[in-house]
Amino acid sequence: MKTTTELIDDLLTLAFAEDVGDGDHTTLSTIPENAIGKQQLIIKEKGILAGVEIAKRVFERFDPELEMTVYLNDGAHVNPGDIAFVVKGRIRSLLQTERVMLNIMQRMSGVATMTALYQDRLSGLKTKVLDTRKTTPGMRLLEKEAVKIGGGMNHRIGLFDMILIKDNHIDFAGGIPHAVESARNYLKSKGKNLKIEVEVRNTIEIEQAIAAGADRIMLDNFTPERTREAVKLINGQAEVESSGGITIETLRDYAECGVDYISVGALTHSVKGLDMSFKACQ
Repeated sequence: MKTTTELIDDLLTLAFAEDVGDGDHTTLSTIPENAIGKQQLIIKEKGILAGVEIAKRVFERFDPELEMTVYLNDGAHVNPGDIAFVVKGRIRSLLQTERVMLNIMQRMSGVATMTALYQDRLSGLKTKVLDTRKTTPGMRLLEKEAVKIGGGMNHRIGLFDMILIKDNHIDFAGGIPHAVESARNYLKSKGKNLKIEVEVRNTIEIEQAIAAGADRIMLDNFTPERTREAVKLINGQAEVESSGGITIETLRDYAECGVDYISVGALTHSVKGLDMSFKACQ
């Protein structure tokens, strides 16, 4: 399995390959090879900044001689007109890294900003907002990092770091008791120590998940009223997660039922990038 560093390197390799191709012919034909200049990242919209550390890797990967001076770090609350950083070096390198860096930073900052809006709705409550696997292909690690920068928590990164027994698994496996038992036997045989979460659809399945010793129970498409009843039934015997169609308007209603987590696909699957630009400066 590839490491986080290797996966991000692969992403940057692909990003440059699809953008630069066999050369930025506009830049190569108009800018002298040794010309030196500076560009600054200007914020154009209020939000949460994310992606500064990845931007460093973008510049270093393309041209290690680029010099980046950072004024605002990941997690900073930004406003229009703020300068996040300035980069000095070969103008050709600045122009060829501009779009890759902006695509990543705008996307990550949009995710962080959205996450902060959701988590702020839960002020004073124990409930934490979780992301999902509904991410942009290839950018999952960056989007999930942005969720953390925005104050949320990661659910699982992929299919490899948690057992999540969903409705289809349950139906194909012959029910919750058998599915959980099979998962435990599998983990033991592989020498793995992963949490087991079970998605439930009704009271009977909640009781089965409790009896099977699930670490976390996911209440799928429950109403707030049913959620409150489920939390009372579970009574601290497992962590409780709400999921399915929960919006920012209904988020606090579910949290006030006493759930530990609320997973929200919208944090990553329908986010608007934060507006910013990378402009030449003196």
